[in-house]
Amino acid sequence: MRVVLKGIHKVNGRLATGELKTYYYAWRGGPQIKAKPGTPEFVREYHEAHASARQPRAGTFMTIIARYKAAPEFTGLAQSTRRSYLAYIKLIEEEFGDLPVAALADRRVRGEFKSWRDRFGNTPRKADFAWTVLARILSFAKDRGIVTVNPCERGGRLYSGSRREKIWAEEDIASLLSIAPKEIQLSLMLAIWTGQRQGDLLRLPWSAYDGSHIRLQQSKTGRRIVMPVGTPLKALLDATEHRGPVILTNSLGRPWTGDGFRSSWGKLSDRAGINDLTFHDLRGTAVVRLAIAGATVPQIATFTGHSLRDVEAILDAHYLGRDVQLAEAAVLKLEARTKL
Repeated sequence: MRVVLKGIHKVNGRLATGELKTYYYAWRGGPQIKAKPGTPEFVREYHEAHASARQPRAGTFMTIIARYKAAPEFTGLAQSTRRSYLAYIKLIEEEFGDLPVAALADRRVRGEFKSWRDRFGNTPRKADFAWTVLARILSFAKDRGIVTVNPCERGGRLYSGSRREKIWAEEDIASLLSIAPKEIQLSLMLAIWTGQRQGDLLRLPWSAYDGSHIRLQQSKTGRRIVMPVGTPLKALLDATEHRGPVILTNSLGRPWTGDGFRSSWGKLSDRAGINDLTFHDLRGTAVVRLAIAGATVPQIATFTGHSLRDVEAILDAHYLGRDVQLAEAAVLKLEARTKL
């Protein structure tokens, strides 16, 4: 039976005699396999190389990272979060994988970690995310009794911006809707009429919609949400063909992948001239729309699944006296209650 070995890297070289020779490596940058290809010895060397790569050296930070990746603190995260974490974990492994665990007790190691984070200073959000992942791993190690201190506690942030002030105006929404295919139109309408995250909406099944309400469990918080469906969204959902188990599908009738949706959304936003707003900003936009309509903070939080604090922060960041629509709504309410 033929054995397929994935990732074999071949390099052709010429000997001093002029003879052409092929060298085989377990993977690009990995150890050389000296046995003859196609032999049992070749297969054995290949598997030994990969087994060795998977086994972190005892007493190093890599052992802590390996335990973290196998623990519920990591495996219990949403798939998209794990994927994001893994990109930064790889950076941490490359830089600190061989760091002795004993060195984590040295107060100077915090400075080393800070210096590493500062290398990403030109992209502050990346720097902060890298530090957050490193701090989570060390917090896990402290909680499990592997280390006595977490040298990354209270590290501060380099990025000072916030997307709370990034709100889609009515003209932005209309601009995108005017050029969007029906698949994207439905995703936008779902976002502004439910205030849910992109991942939850892409996974939303038809069974979650009963004709009047949408029921879902948020993947990030675990909250169970029951949302009455507004008339415009209901009309669109009722007119949408069921092309599979999930509501949102691409032009081929297949469920969107996260990357595929982001790519299509980004291209469409560019065409519409919308450069500083994202799909995620529609979640905050839904909060603002509800506030303008007169909904209270508890009502908004119940509807969208935000915490009360997050709803207040979004409204505080967006308004703070700057949006005339909310002021007009307040005056209309006051006029309805008094003649003075």
